[in-house]
Amino acid sequence: MKFFLISDNMDTQMGMRLAGIEGVVVHQADEVEQALSQAVQDPDIGIVLVTAKLVSLCSALINERKRNYKRPLIVEIPDRHGEDVGAALERYIGESLGIKL
Repeated sequence: MKFFLISDNMDTQMGMRLAGIEGVVVHQADEVEQALSQAVQDPDIGIVLVTAKLVSLCSALINERKRNYKRPLIVEIPDRHGEDVGAALERYIGESLGIKL
């Protein structure tokens, strides 16, 4: 199983590449949709990491994919300009489980 990154900046992509995670840098909603569709079609990709800025840009698309597809798991990650990791994780758990921590 592989990870795949959809990022809005090169810094995040370069950091993930150092960890062995391939990905793309996109800036428009249609580019996010295209990258996500390609990731869904690749049977080797099990987890898609998407930066917080892109999730907020395409929240309806991301939420629809999370609800209707078992694979891949889509995980929102903060980038270097975003909120701290703890707040992002707390929000993600809250959205996923439907509870407030």
